[in-house]
Amino acid sequence: MNGAQDLGGAMGFGPVRPESDEPYFHADWERRVLALTLAMGATSQWNIDMSRHARETLHPADYLSKSYYDVWISGLEKLLETRGLASREEMSTGKASQPPRQVARILRGDDVEAALARGGPCDRPMDTPARYKAGDRVRTRVEIKTGHTRLPRYARGKLGIIERVHGGFVFPDANAHGEGEQPQWVYTVCFEGRELWGPQSDAALAVSIDAWESYLDPA
Repeated sequence: MNGAQDLGGAMGFGPVRPESDEPYFHADWERRVLALTLAMGATSQWNIDMSRHARETLHPADYLSKSYYDVWISGLEKLLETRGLASREEMSTGKASQPPRQVARILRGDDVEAALARGGPCDRPMDTPARYKAGDRVRTRVEIKTGHTRLPRYARGKLGIIERVHGGFVFPDANAHGEGEQPQWVYTVCFEGRELWGPQSDAALAVSIDAWESYLDPA
């Protein structure tokens, strides 16, 4: 969706200042947010794309004013509320007002290391051939979606070259909305900087993105 999270190429938000020797967490509460997010994701009440979309749907003023893990916990709160797992009052007071709902799975402490090692693979076998091959010229589609998408706003309607064919992967635009995995071929597409940013861009600049097949048309 065209939300506050899609800032690539946008101006007016100040410079990016990387923090040298940045720690994984800046405070203990951030560790707990990550742990809560992983634990609740393991319950199978939602998938990773639904989780990402929940964060995207925060009000822009909230999204842009919050820190990284503050955005994460706000997205998790939305999911807990919409799934009926916890009310706003319960999350605010820290006290349960109704019996807990049963969930499909509980991630216990002793199982965390193995679960993280397994990860959540999203590659899938495909029963149709890839439409494109390395070296093909393609143009990304211009679609204004109200739902989740992984096609950056700055790369829509742009001419690029297929660099690599990756294989089939879960289509996040569908998976985020409970419409099934609908796997598609995924490609790395390379764009010249001037194609994305105009003639004032550095002529040596190139940007590559991974794009699902339905994002692309032959050029």
